[in-house]
Parts: sequence; structure tokens; C-alpha cells
Amino acid sequence: MRVAVGSDHAGFPLKQEVLGFVRSLGHAVVDVGAHGTEPTDYPDFAEKVGGALMRGEAERGILVCGSGVGASVAANKIPGVRAGLCHDVYSAHQGVEHDDMNVLVMGGRVIGTATALELVKAFLAASFGGEERHRRRVEKVKALEKRYANRHTG
Repeated sequence: MRVAVGSDHAGFPLKQEVLGFVRSLGHAVVDVGAHGTEPTDYPDFAEKVGGALMRGEAERGILVCGSGVGASVAANKIPGVRAGLCHDVYSAHQGVEHDDMNVLVMGGRVIGTATALELVKAFLAASFGGEERHRRRVEKVKALEKRYANRHTG
């Protein structure tokens, strides 16, 4: 599987650990940055990961920022992205199995490396179950995205 991986400056150290781990699991990596700890903006990297998914350059994405919250919010603005902020293994695989989550988001200042790698492993090993109730719910999420795509807020 091809996995797009991105972070802002706060997530950069953990992203570096994730890159090697994803490769060690046999997956191809698309590293969209950041490439250092100079201050950057998380929406830029959320867009790069989401764009890689939209263009078919990757099947899944992983984002890391300081808390994971900002990157999750930004990624979910991109059509077709279903990003989940996960800091526990259950959510990392269940989000894929039930919600067809395609982007794992983590807080580099919230969890340690060992936990993050377990989350990545669970996320990448999981697949969407496709049960009728889960398909129905994902279709409703897609309908929400479509319904509000051209509306502006605030």
C-alpha cells in the first residue's frame, strides 16, 4: 500500500519514526513534509496528505501535529478524506473497519513513539468491513460532505 505521511514542525520528530516503521511493514511512503523543525502550518500538510489521496498517489495517509487536533480538523475539510485523531489502538483499527477512515492523525506531543507505532500498525493492517450498517453510515457521511460542499460558514 502507498501511504502519504505528513506533519508540521511539532510532529516532525514522530513523523521521522513513522516513516521508517511504515517502510519496515512493507509499504511505500510518500513523504509530503515537513522536513524539519522550523515552524510550519499544519493545514498545509493536511492538504498535501489529502491531495495525495484524492489524486490516487496514496491509499492511506498519516498526519502528525502537536496535539493532532488541528491536522484532523484541516484534513476533514478535504473531499474524500475521513481522518480520525487516534491515541489508542482500538480506535486506530476500528476507525478503518467501521468508518472507512483513510487518514490516521496523531499528536506528536501527546503520545510516545512506541504507542504511535502500534497505532500505525493497527491502522495499516485494518480494512473496511463493509457491513451494511457501516456502508450506510459512510454513505451518509459522504452525503453530508456533498450537501455542504458549496456552502460557506461564518
